[in-house]
Amino acid sequence: MIDSILFDFDGVLADTEPIHFACWREVLAGVGIEVAESRLPEFVGVSDRAMIERLAAERRPPISAEELWPSYERKKALFRARIAREELIRPETAELLRRLYSEYKLAVVSSSHRSEVEPPLERAGVRPLFQALVCGTEIQHLKPAPDPYLRAAELLGARNSLVVEDSDAGVASGSAAGFAVLRISAPEALERELTAYLAAEPKHLRKP
Repeated sequence: MIDSILFDFDGVLADTEPIHFACWREVLAGVGIEVAESRLPEFVGVSDRAMIERLAAERRPPISAEELWPSYERKKALFRARIAREELIRPETAELLRRLYSEYKLAVVSSSHRSEVEPPLERAGVRPLFQALVCGTEIQHLKPAPDPYLRAAELLGARNSLVVEDSDAGVASGSAAGFAVLRISAPEALERELTAYLAAEPKHLRKP
């Protein structure tokens, strides 16, 4: 009996994971860290802080995460510049969200900074459909901890949430929060896979 749907952003509502990774590769190359394109799956759903800590330790010679942290600001600026030129929310995704809004409470739960999440939602005209956004370091413990999804449910006043994710860390977070989790295969599959999942539910709680 689902009364709310909590969406991850990167890789679910928007196909941004390759853009994030390309920006990281460009920035890190400037500090002597080469990251192969094939490693993208390792970092899907991983917080920026955790990624920096891992790559700082891998560098030869290693450096501290604090030394590498300034690269994060450069990566964010590069990412914002790139997404400003693109429509990241697919039209069919926007239409799906408008349909769901009449029946469910909706939230976005992302490890990315709010400045990287909210503008694409606004450009697509879907930001008003979300009653809550939980982003980046607005919560102390990021995915795979349950805290981000628990906080979103609290903000919504939700009792029975469905988490929609694409990564191991996100699935672990939603499961640890005690919620049902749907792992989608790709952003372009969101409408088909989520619609099929909801159609299989015996009944749903209507949004008050």
